[in-house]
Amino acid sequence: MNINIVMVEPEIPQNTGNVARTCAAIGAKLHLVKPLGFEITDKYLKRAGLDYWDKLEIEEHESLNNFLDKYKPENNNMYFVTTKGEKCYSENDYSKDNEVFLLFGKETKGLPEELLKKYIDKTIRIPMRAGLRSLNLSNSVAIVAYEVLRQNEFENMKQISEYFEEHF
Repeated sequence: MNINIVMVEPEIPQNTGNVARTCAAIGAKLHLVKPLGFEITDKYLKRAGLDYWDKLEIEEHESLNNFLDKYKPENNNMYFVTTKGEKCYSENDYSKDNEVFLLFGKETKGLPEELLKKYIDKTIRIPMRAGLRSLNLSNSVAIVAYEVLRQNEFENMKQISEYFEEHF
């Protein structure tokens, strides 16, 4: 299972650093779609990602259109994560996919409305209480990515902690 985390126009470096760390931990490829709300060398971005940058595959895209031209939603297992999503993220069967793309929009606006309308059948959401705007972006990435991993029985993930192996 290949997981691609796509951050469309992220604005907050700490969120992107946290997402980068999650991607490194699970072996997901991180796609950053410009414009970014920070420089890739931003100290907050680096601090949040800590020492995981060399364990991470990152691909940058000049625009959302460039990304969509290269990785066509019609030809790829692509899901658009949004509070406006048609169904809950856990309702999809990700175990049938060899590769999956999970798209997340910018912190202040989410994914473009026209994109969501065009691919409404590929939109997913994380349930939450009524009246609240959204979850933190990096938390949302982790929630959905780990559901994909869970459905694939955490393939290629270390199942037993090193501490447990050494002490028990």
